[in-house]
Amino acid sequence: SLDIVGKREDGYHKLKSIMQTVSLADLVTVTQSTDGISLSTNYAFLPTNQKNIAVKAAMLFSEKTGLGENISIEIKKSIPVGGGLGGGSADAAAVLRILNEMYEYPLTENELLNLGLLCGADVPFCMCGGTKLCEGIGEKMTDLSPMPNCYILIIKPSFSMSTKSVYN
Repeated sequence: SLDIVGKREDGYHKLKSIMQTVSLADLVTVTQSTDGISLSTNYAFLPTNQKNIAVKAAMLFSEKTGLGENISIEIKKSIPVGGGLGGGSADAAAVLRILNEMYEYPLTENELLNLGLLCGADVPFCMCGGTKLCEGIGEKMTDLSPMPNCYILIIKPSFSMSTKSVYN
């Protein structure tokens, strides 16, 4: 669910949303390289520079820790792009978790969540998962009882909408 309950002075919308992890996922691989931070994906239309939230996550990690300045990110997308399913946020969350493990945990869980929030409002949820009530811009998370084991049908129409245009 997604309820918009107000707007902040900085332009972000205040939310009250129930979010649920599902098994649909992209495959994110991070390896050491020698040419800075790079990204490749199986969709040619996706940005591969700092406009991509996964690259932004890697850059923020590197700025915070001094580590990870030479990595290659590969994303094989399965989550539909532009469907409101948090695919980009999940990819950024994966990059942060992978880098933290790769470099032997230089950041605490709270530091990782704060970096995730700098990437995007849904990234902290994607880092935690489960069933949660998300408030604020999405960063205030309260655990809810898990959903019963069930099947969920996800239907993505042939058109896409950017998050910014939806909120506008």
